[in-house]
Parts: sequence; structure tokens; C-alpha cells
Amino acid sequence: MDYSNYGAPIEKYPVDTRRLRRVLEVAAERSGWAKRKSGGGSGIGIAAHRSFNSYVASVVEVEVDAKGGLKIPKVTQVVDAGVIVNPDRVRAQFEGAATMAVGLARTGEITATGGKINQSNFNTFQVARMTDAPYQTDVHFVDSDALPTGVGEPGVPPVLSALANAIFAATGKRVRELPLSKTKLA
Repeated sequence: MDYSNYGAPIEKYPVDTRRLRRVLEVAAERSGWAKRKSGGGSGIGIAAHRSFNSYVASVVEVEVDAKGGLKIPKVTQVVDAGVIVNPDRVRAQFEGAATMAVGLARTGEITATGGKINQSNFNTFQVARMTDAPYQTDVHFVDSDALPTGVGEPGVPPVLSALANAIFAATGKRVRELPLSKTKLA
């Protein structure tokens, strides 16, 4: 099997489903998953994945009003990135990943006309505004003695998936296309 392990031998960074399960369990615990009810415009979603040899689980809480307005009160990120050398730096990466993911989900779209990209810079590609971003992002680390792994990008994908799951839990509507600006939530 041709398996991408980011250039590292699989023996050095093996896939460990116990670590993936552990980040999910901690995310559920830290977010109060079991106590939360969804529906009626309020929802909670969860997702997990492995990338850059790190294991990440994200829980996203949403509120969708009658007009389809979306608020994200809280994102909980749980990471197992092996030994974490600089916790403040890693926490900042995952806080930023939550905001980046929400921004991409809401308005992140690259379009082309006649083979040329229409967006040239941030004046034509909207990034998350303060009102779009999660109001609170909590980051939790799973203690690990495994080798250190990546922390830049791994926080983005599970937030996107958890956000879509939370919207479904809140509204009963599946997100089938991004950005969300193309989807009617009400």
C-alpha cells in the first residue's frame, strides 16, 4: 500500500487509532458533549482526524437564527501532537486554525474567469471578520510521550467537518457545498 506519512517512515510515526479515539473522548468530555441538546437552532458537532502525524478532535457549537444567521459560541480543539515543546505556540496555532476554518467555511472561495483567478489579495478574498470568528476557542492537549508532530494545519479540517455536523444538528439541513454563503440555513 502506498501510504503518505509526510516523508517519515511508517515505523517512526505509525497510525494509532487509540490516539484518535483518545482525542475524541477528551473533546467530548471537555465540551460537555453528553449534556448538550441540539435542535431548534442550536447544535453541536464533532469530528476528528489525523494529519501531519498529529491527532485532532474538534467540537463546534452553533446557533442559527430564523433568518439563517450563524453564530459560533465555542470551538473546542483537542490535540495529540506528541511531546509539545512550546504549549503557548501550539495553543495559538489551534486557536488560529479554528478562526481560519470558520472563515473558509463561511466565505472562502476562489473563482476563476477565463482561466484567471479572480481573487488577487485580501481585498478580493474575504477572511473571517471578528463577528464571524468563534467567540471562544478552548485548546486542550493530550499528554503524550510520542515524537513531536505537526501543529500548523491539523486544526483546520476537523473544525470544518464539526461545523457542518453542528449546522445539521441545529437545523436538520445538510451542508453540501462551501462556502456557507451559498447555503440557506433558514
